[in-house]
Amino acid sequence: MIRLKLFPALLAVVLIVPAGLQAQAGRRGDVLDVNTAAEKELLSVPGLTPALVKTIVGRRPFLQMTDLDAVLAPSLSAEQRTEVYRRLFLQINLNTASDAEIMLIPGLGKRMLGEFKEYRPYRALAQFRREIDKYVDDKELDRLEQYVFVPVNLNTASDADILSIPGMGQRMLREFKEYRPYKAIEQFRREIGKYVDQKEVARLERYVTLN
Repeated sequence: MIRLKLFPALLAVVLIVPAGLQAQAGRRGDVLDVNTAAEKELLSVPGLTPALVKTIVGRRPFLQMTDLDAVLAPSLSAEQRTEVYRRLFLQINLNTASDAEIMLIPGLGKRMLGEFKEYRPYRALAQFRREIDKYVDDKELDRLEQYVFVPVNLNTASDADILSIPGMGQRMLREFKEYRPYKAIEQFRREIGKYVDQKEVARLERYVTLN
């Protein structure tokens, strides 16, 4: 099996979840989630000025990575944004992300874009690891995994699967499971909307499916 060595591991950072949610394993690796990172953490990202951080916080939640890129593009060059995305990102849906979103992953080239798309639909991150492991070494595979997700099934996902959602804690885990079986995504919006505002419902909805 041929492996390609691409980029080194990232610097470690700490993720702070939104107020009212218990800290959990809601991130993978070292990349901050743009929607749940604390303002202080955003200010620690090289290239982000206080004005940009204020804009980011005011625009949250971002539902597509290209939306964040559009906010930063007037102030930062493509190279500067790439450096930001080594520390800060919005995980992209492996099954629905556009080419433009996928190519925002630092260090990803056209060849790997093709490999990402070749194995759709992904059923779980384990499948992503198995398939992409054919092309990169374990360190690079771990790095790439930080930038992607596969939506979890609301009715069958394990606790660990649900807790992989950025910002998810034990309290919301219980609420997710309380209303099983979900019949439609509208039911999810209605029930979870009892506990968080509509912006947070929309953010969480990115990570779930009933398919």
